Formats: sequence, C-alpha cells, structure tokens
Amino acid sequence: MQTYRGRFAPSPTGPLHPGSLLAALGSWLFARRAGGEWWLRIEDVDRIREVPGAAQDQLETLAAFGFVHDGPVVCQRERDALYAAALDRLLDAGHAFECHCSRSVIEAQGGIHRACIPGLRRPDPSIRLRVPDDCLVEFDDAIRGHQSQRIDRDVGDFVLRRSDGCWAYQLAVVVDDGAQGMTEVVRGADLLDSTPRQILLQQLLGLPTPAYAHLPLLVDAHGHKLSKSSSAHPIDRGNPLPALHEAWLQLGQVTFAASPQATSQEWLHDAIARFDPSRIPYSNMELS
Repeated sequence: MQTYRGRFAPSPTGPLHPGSLLAALGSWLFARRAGGEWWLRIEDVDRIREVPGAAQDQLETLAAFGFVHDGPVVCQRERDALYAAALDRLLDAGHAFECHCSRSVIEAQGGIHRACIPGLRRPDPSIRLRVPDDCLVEFDDAIRGHQSQRIDRDVGDFVLRRSDGCWAYQLAVVVDDGAQGMTEVVRGADLLDSTPRQILLQQLLGLPTPAYAHLPLLVDAHGHKLSKSSSAHPIDRGNPLPALHEAWLQLGQVTFAASPQATSQEWLHDAIARFDPSRIPYSNMELS
C-alpha cells in the first residue's frame, strides 16, 4: 500500500493564528493516526500578498508547538519551472488559452468566463483553462461527504496564470501535490469549492487525485473567516498547550488530561491514539 502522505501549506501573509493551528493540527493528526508522513509547504505563489519574514515566523511557530515534519520544506517561489512545464502541456493540448478579457468585461458577463470577446487585446493577458461544457466533477470528502460541481456553469474558464505574471493557486497546488506525491489533502473548508477545479486539472495533467478532507473554519461573530478578520490574533508560541487543547476541542474531540509537565510534542503524541475523525464537526466554529 502507498504510504499516507499529507501536508500543511500555509501562505506567508502573516503569523499563524488559531485558524491556522486548527488546520495544522487536523492535518497532522490525520497523517500520524494513519502512520503516515506530514510535510510542510510554503504557498508563496502570490508574491504580492506575501509579508517579509512571515514564512520563517510560521516555521518557528510550528516547531515551538511540537510539529515535526517529514521531507524538505518546499517554497512555491522556487518552482516556476514546474508550473511553466505544466502550463505548456495544457496549452499544447488545447486545454488552455490566452485570455484578453478584463475583469470588468467578465463581471459584465455575470462573473463567469465562457467565451472571450472577439477583438480584445491587452499587453498582459491571463492564461485560462478551457473548461468543457457539461463538466461535472464529483468526489467524496472524508468529513463533508459526497460533493459535486458543474465547473462550466458554476466557475467557468478559470485562471492558470494571472495577468500580472503570478501563477494561480489552482495550478500551483495541483502541480505541487502531484510532484510531492501527496495522497491525502486535509485543509480548511474555504477550499472545498476549489477541489473540483483541482481534480479536473489533475485529470488533464495525468496526475493522481488524492483523498480530501475539509476541516471546519474558525469564524468571528459575523461569520467571517478568521484569517480575514480583525479577530485573527497570532497564537502564543511561548505557551503552546492551551492553544493546542483549544484546537483539539474545536475539532470535536473529547478532552483528556495531560500532565502539567508535558511538552507540546508529548501532548501531540498522546492525542494521536485519542483522535476520532468521525467527531469533527461539519459546520464552522465561532471563535470564543
């Protein structure tokens, strides 16, 4: 059997917050419970939003919380050649095309691109995937059950390389998961809607499709995702056990008594045998 290989892939847009910890802990527990590997990847493909020093700060925080990773830490900024090769394959096969439509043009069409406006030219076109008609993608999520999406109707032709030259997340994450041999993807439910697009890209590139599990999000009192909220305060890496315990409860798990002298690594080790994925809530959690 293939070894379970999962990953945690934060974007370096700031320090890790309780929502990040929830995703890190959830993905780590799934991997270690299966006796598998847990890798780290810095998803810095969007260099405009990157905060200098954030990636190193995130890695130091994860280490302070006791998360020991397998394999090398990969940064997307170092993988342009891989993304370019995948894009060339899609272009050569006719699955991708150069798009000169502006954002305002697409918004005027209802926000979903299905055909370019003839005659439009711009110096910085994007590259989009040519989504087939009647493109239904289905998959089974380990937490949220059966999922389906009509990509042509609900999303349209989506971007692979942006007009500013940055690689789109959808292409980068598919290439990286394939190149790194990821068998399982455990991440926040904000990316549930992206999964069908990624499965379609995997099929077109001849890459295996990993299993998926989408964890509940931490939200503020207004229902906004914590990372986009003023409530998203950094976690205290000087005192990791209270934050780990809170994330454990947010994953729907049964509380357990840890030794007052336990290190974060000892706490994580004790949590593996107690972890029950069937207890993970379906709905998002409001941060108390």
